[in-house]
Formats: sequence, C-alpha cells, structure tokens
Amino acid sequence: MVPFVSQMYFGDLLAGTDEAGRGPLAGEVVAAAVILDPNRPIAGLADSKKLSEKKREALFVEIQEKALAYGVASATIEEIDEINILHASMLAMSRAVALLSIIPEHVLVDGNRIPPNLPCPAEAVVKGDARQAAISAASILAKVTRDRDIVKAAEIYPEYGFEKHKGYPTAMHLDALKSHGITPIHRRSFGPVKKILEG
Repeated sequence: MVPFVSQMYFGDLLAGTDEAGRGPLAGEVVAAAVILDPNRPIAGLADSKKLSEKKREALFVEIQEKALAYGVASATIEEIDEINILHASMLAMSRAVALLSIIPEHVLVDGNRIPPNLPCPAEAVVKGDARQAAISAASILAKVTRDRDIVKAAEIYPEYGFEKHKGYPTAMHLDALKSHGITPIHRRSFGPVKKILEG
C-alpha cells in the first residue's frame, strides 16, 4: 500500500491536479485542481478509480463545499487529435490550475510529468491520486465531471452504450463502432477510430 502524504507537509496553499479520460476513444479529457482546507478535512479521499460511483458522487459534492478553491477544465477532442492525448492532458491540467481563485504556493501533479505554465513550483507524484489528498480530490472532480459529460453523449448516441463504458475501448464499444461508424465525439487519432476512418 502506498503511503498517504499529508497536505500540511507542503503548506496550506497546496494544489493537487489530476486528469480523467486519457484512455477512452471518445470525449474530452477533463482535469481538476483542488486546494483543500486543512481545517475542514474530508474523510474517504482516494484514487477516484478505486471508489464506487456512489462514493465519488458524494465526495464530489463535499469537495466543492469544503475546498478553499477548485477548478475544472478540459481539452477538446480536436486538441487531443492535434497535439496528442499526453499534451492535451497537460493542457487541461494547466487550465484547471489557472481557474483556481487562489494562487497556490505549490502544485502536486499526478504522474511523472509537470504541465507547462503553472504559476508556482510544482512536483510530479507517481500514484499521487492514492498518496496525496489534494490530488485524490482533483481526481474525483475530474472523473465525475467527465463521466457526467459522456453520459449526456449517450442520450445523443444511444446505440454506442457510452453510459456503460464511458468511451473506453470495450468489446461493446468496438462492436458499435464497426456497426454504426464514428461520431463527432470520437478521437480520430486513436487507433480503432483511425482504422475505421481509413476503411
């Protein structure tokens, strides 16, 4: 089990940032940044992927109520196709940090890379969403926001089952792509989609 890192180690104005949606074949990549309030701790923070949907939804509300500041941003499907998913993820995280109403003193970034144009010193933390509370909070805001967006897309394109697989390349999604073709929300630079486009 990875050790959980205390926010207070870095000072009160620590922001955590993380993204959701690097792997799917459809939809935007969404990022969040959060500055937690050390005087209003939130129990149960963890990597969003390890939490149930019900728990994520409850924490989503609590984080927004208790955080000192938070920002949620995205990179578009067109940006993903133009600059690739890694750079689009970095761009979304930079945008999320820029939306914070308080300028942080330090930013912790989930993963092994640091986004460009951050307003203060930053550090990459591998498995940070399981080790640092502010990154965990950011991962929850990003994932819940992205999941809600893709569920809305399911209402427009019901034959694809987006509400079930959230755009990830499951057998169901790949079968739907073969049967119905691609939609405007599919990432054209991703292998399975590109293959269909090339016919």
